[in-house]
Amino acid sequence: MRTFSAIAGSAAFFIAAPGVVAGLVPWLLTDRWRLPWSRLPGLVPIGGLLIVAAVAVLLHAFARFALEGLGTPAPVAPTEKLVIGGIYRHVRNPMYIAVLSIILGQALLFLSWTLAAYAVIAAAVMTSFVRFYEEPTLARRYGSEYETYRRAVPGWLPRLTPWRG
Repeated sequence: MRTFSAIAGSAAFFIAAPGVVAGLVPWLLTDRWRLPWSRLPGLVPIGGLLIVAAVAVLLHAFARFALEGLGTPAPVAPTEKLVIGGIYRHVRNPMYIAVLSIILGQALLFLSWTLAAYAVIAAAVMTSFVRFYEEPTLARRYGSEYETYRRAVPGWLPRLTPWRG
């Protein structure tokens, strides 16, 4: 039953957080995606590929929280175990990176400076949240296990080889 609750909670949080930040807000900022497609050759497929790849990473990261951690990414329903498998062996913040990549992909798709500026603002908010709330909270909750993981796996630029801690 715990796994089902973790999956349901993660699905709800997926809609509430990345769904709003990378979906609803860009949709509203682009007048319901009515901006013209980019007229620069190559940006439309690059933007589309970035979005597709980022959505795949985001879904993988959410699944890790539910299945490996038996919890959700939501601060109100955290995982029972520290999530360090899968994509988390390469980078500590794949969800944030994926959400920012989705926004940037849309900025390329529509050649929207508004979305590019929004991505910069979202990145500042996310990095502040990680630095001042998430990292201290994880350190308190998981102690030395998190500290070992934090020292070995970068937060924002993925390592090429997976951490085998």
